[in-house]
Amino acid sequence: MIAPRALLQAHLDAFNAGDLDALMAGFADDAVWRTGSDTAAGRPELTELFGWAMANIMPKLTVRSVVAEGESAACELTETLTHDGVTSAVPIAGFFRFRDGLIVSATVYREGSADLA
Repeated sequence: MIAPRALLQAHLDAFNAGDLDALMAGFADDAVWRTGSDTAAGRPELTELFGWAMANIMPKLTVRSVVAEGESAACELTETLTHDGVTSAVPIAGFFRFRDGLIVSATVYREGSADLA
């Protein structure tokens, strides 16, 4: 079994590299992602969500802290993104569950609104 901290790091590395194929390889087919008022379920919806983000807001994540145990990990991150020409850095917290070395669910809480106006 791969440790959840290593699985989370692989996810963050792929995300920060803008490597959509590597990012999607880390998700189970039935994975669910929740952030703000949005929920994406399954590989097609996740691919659309992350593909849009990588193409439009160029997000990058910086780890502040990680707690991992069993098949779960929680992390405190700073997300830096550009939207409408404005770059901002926002604190976020993410809670991940893994199964068979893949992300099966994630819930992300962003300080302020997760929805881009």
